[in-house]
Amino acid sequence: MFVGGLSPTTAPELLHQYFIKFGEIKEYMIMKDPISKRSRGFGFVTFADPGSVDRVLESAPHFLESKKVLCMLAY
Repeated sequence: MFVGGLSPTTAPELLHQYFIKFGEIKEYMIMKDPISKRSRGFGFVTFADPGSVDRVLESAPHFLESKKVLCMLAY
């Protein structure tokens, strides 16, 4: 699942902390610029059960660090 609109200070662990309530997480990451190592403002969460993504999408909006984030199905 794509998670966009992240704050530059959002830690990957916060993605896990927030989204674990929707189901078991296999992988999570925040994408970073390869040169500056700064957050690019988006990341991905992979759930063990694809139905977890549906639960996330149905319960929008979502906020991380008081900032509204966009969650979308990633292909």
